[in-house]
Amino acid sequence: MAFALRSAARFELTFRLVDDQDLPFLARLYASTRQEEVARTGWPPELQQAFLQQQHEAQHAHYKVAFANAEWSIVERAGQAIGRLYWYEGETDLHIVDITLLPEFRGGGVGGAILTDVLAHADRRGKGVTIHVEKNNPARTLYDRLGFEVIEDRGLYDLLRATPRPT
Repeated sequence: MAFALRSAARFELTFRLVDDQDLPFLARLYASTRQEEVARTGWPPELQQAFLQQQHEAQHAHYKVAFANAEWSIVERAGQAIGRLYWYEGETDLHIVDITLLPEFRGGGVGGAILTDVLAHADRRGKGVTIHVEKNNPARTLYDRLGFEVIEDRGLYDLLRATPRPT
């Protein structure tokens, strides 16, 4: 990571760059965010899994093209991959392309710690932080608590921004 991870250190988190060996984990991580939704289709389990794999591959390919200059990190705890953080720094804002944790690490402060470190890094550079978030994402309360505000309605998603805070 290109910045200090003081809050994440409390959870013993480390970050490393994504490599091709991470693709199975990333597919499983992606599926964990959509399994409930896809299960409601009533499709047979093997069709659900194939669909989720296809969607992961499409998202991964899109991210690689649309955000080629992003930093692609695996979040680890005790050497175990538990999530991902993709981000890049623009002229005025640091943009979080994606932050996702395995279900067992959601809601316990890990995501908040990572976001706190991202916000602190952006603050030191006089930049805001932006992220696209689904309107029904349970993490919206976390974003609200951290000072993110909706700056643009994009249909299923909102573009959120946290303004830089004086350091």
